[in-house]
Amino acid sequence: MTVRKPAVKQIHLAALPHSRPRPSGERPVPGVDTTTVWADPRARSQIEFASFEHLARTAERGLFDFFLLAEGLRLREHKGRIHDLDVVGHPESITVLNALAAVTERLGLAATVDATFNEPYELARRLATLDHLSGGRAAWNVETSADAFTGANFRRGGFLDRADRYARAVEFVVAARELWDSWTPEGVSRPFAHRGRHFDIAGEFTVPRSPQGHPVVIQAGDSGEGREFAAASADVVFARHGTLEAGRAFYADVKGRLAAYGREPEDLKIMPGVTFVLGDTAAEAQERAAEIRRQQISPQNAILTLEEIWGVDLSDHDPDGPLPAFDPDPDPDLPQGRVKVADPRAIAEKWRALSHEKGLSIRQTVIEATGRQSFIGTPEAVAAEIEEFVRTDAADGFILVPHLVPGGLDEFVERVVPLLQERGAYRTRYTGTTLRSHLGLVDPATEGLIP
Repeated sequence: MTVRKPAVKQIHLAALPHSRPRPSGERPVPGVDTTTVWADPRARSQIEFASFEHLARTAERGLFDFFLLAEGLRLREHKGRIHDLDVVGHPESITVLNALAAVTERLGLAATVDATFNEPYELARRLATLDHLSGGRAAWNVETSADAFTGANFRRGGFLDRADRYARAVEFVVAARELWDSWTPEGVSRPFAHRGRHFDIAGEFTVPRSPQGHPVVIQAGDSGEGREFAAASADVVFARHGTLEAGRAFYADVKGRLAAYGREPEDLKIMPGVTFVLGDTAAEAQERAAEIRRQQISPQNAILTLEEIWGVDLSDHDPDGPLPAFDPDPDPDLPQGRVKVADPRAIAEKWRALSHEKGLSIRQTVIEATGRQSFIGTPEAVAAEIEEFVRTDAADGFILVPHLVPGGLDEFVERVVPLLQERGAYRTRYTGTTLRSHLGLVDPATEGLIP
């Protein structure tokens, strides 16, 4: 049977309510300290189930592919001073998603779980259980950690070198899939055995094959190792590129790597994380965006961001005063739990030039230099820009990171989704029940992966 493809390339959407920031160069990926506005009177708890339920129901009402939860394994600190200024608690993702499975029907449920500090059998079992409870809607966002500070929370402790953590993650995914495949689609259990560099396990897997066969695997990473990992192992890439040019280059590069692994371009969806600000006019949207940025970068956050670049304690500096006159002197222990900035002196020089040119204070400079608001405009303009990214192969869709919890998706679903539907670029109903069906991914059993 020939499957007809829609005349217009279809857009995939997902939601990430908040995440831990990961600096890359000088611009962090949207995260709880850089995107979410907790001081807004409409903001609610990030650990109460009602918040998760509101966001998930809104995403499902908007016919999103999936709802992604981040993972935070340790609060950042320096010499006992907590640096997670806006966060109180990081609930465990799979536990929350199991509860959300009971109050949603079609929405995919994706958990970020670190491959550095977990074990294949235990995690494969938890994900397979979520896939059963949700009727085939589970996904795993594979994260790795190079942070010994976080590793201190775990028995093994320490951390892995960059190449080793990706090698472990790739083998982790392979081992998990071997576990899921140890049950046939007909319900027959077979012993499993995996012998590798990082894992040496054997036995019987206790969870029958789940509705999707394999939960969907999501991966975020822009390095060469990360791109290769995505091409070899992922179903979705959580990318960070915000411009058409950068998006097209990344899209072509990663999709071009798939053939080496016997995969087709449609086997992998590329979905950058983005923010949005809407207004009745372009001017109103820009004004709202500027106000949101001022709320996102509090005086304390401005100093913390500067400390990441300068590498020294700057708590005695006035956020409304000038940037430090001295050059950065990176301290490996400041702050713990942060990814180190690649070239702090070059960034400091650039920030000083920006501050001098525009007469900006520390806080104003941080606001100006770290702004990463992706789509700003009227609903019509935002819908058109989203469609252009997907139509011209800069992305297959987007993971939306709202600035408010739990109501941050409401306006997008009410004002932008209908316009995408009118353009014929977005579904008007779910046509399947599993996350794989939403993403257009086949069941592994039909790919000849199951003997």
